[in-house]
Amino acid sequence: MIGASVAAIIPAYNEELTIGSVVLKTRNYVGDVYVIDDGSSDETARVAEAAGATVFRHANNEGKAKAVLSAFSEIRPMGYDAVVMLDADGQHEPDEIPIVLQPVLDGAADMVIGSRVMNGSKGIPSYRKAGQIVLNYATEVGAQVHVTDSQSGFRALNKEAVNNMNFMSTGYTLESDMINHLAEKGLRIAEVPIPPKYSAPNNHKKNPMAHGMGVLNGVAGFVGYRRPLLFFGLPGFAMILVGLALGLLAIGQVFIFGWLFQSMAATLLVIVGTMLVVAGLTLNSLVALMKSSRVEM
Repeated sequence: MIGASVAAIIPAYNEELTIGSVVLKTRNYVGDVYVIDDGSSDETARVAEAAGATVFRHANNEGKAKAVLSAFSEIRPMGYDAVVMLDADGQHEPDEIPIVLQPVLDGAADMVIGSRVMNGSKGIPSYRKAGQIVLNYATEVGAQVHVTDSQSGFRALNKEAVNNMNFMSTGYTLESDMINHLAEKGLRIAEVPIPPKYSAPNNHKKNPMAHGMGVLNGVAGFVGYRRPLLFFGLPGFAMILVGLALGLLAIGQVFIFGWLFQSMAATLLVIVGTMLVVAGLTLNSLVALMKSSRVEM
């Protein structure tokens, strides 16, 4: 067991087949294990308690984000030096806890992410590789922090990061929301390599495509808030340029798509582009105003 005061948080929903072994292995490396039974209809809670975990029960299934954030709220007053997060389905190997935890204990990072791709993407399904690239880029644009595996739920946080786990998040956007929120607070985020593992007895509870689109939608909303000029202004400016180019071609009687269609497209692009640029400038001013108001308070 690691010498520092360390706890583990494990969100679980209908994981009676795996939760016992995950808890038992995790207890080899941390002092306390907390399982959040998120409205399970099986014996997840009973098995977790038998394995030595403290169980927080939700009457209904509220989603991973609410489960994890509620657990942080419960244990925050206990003042642990570090907290480890891992999943209950066996995809995260508890024996890797010391690797993920070490940079936090060394004071080198406030949050550490166990990355499944730092040592290459061998063993990762092709559709997941593509999804990771898109979600990593979207998260990086919003948080302005480079990460190779933004969706990995195997993480370690120090006391300062735990104290900042007080943001709003829903569904499966928790991992990206954590990166965005902690980066905004100026906390240090690092990664360490862990082996990829994509087999689990219960498989995945949510369709990977639906999961990815849900996360991307959430990250896009955050980027629109944090960087409105990039999210709205840049596409709007590009549309204005394309519209003006089409308009000039139509005026010069270089009809690529036909005069009427070309003129209508040029007008529409310039109007929509102008609206996006104005929206980006307006939202950017509002964000700056909100930030200055918080500083004055």
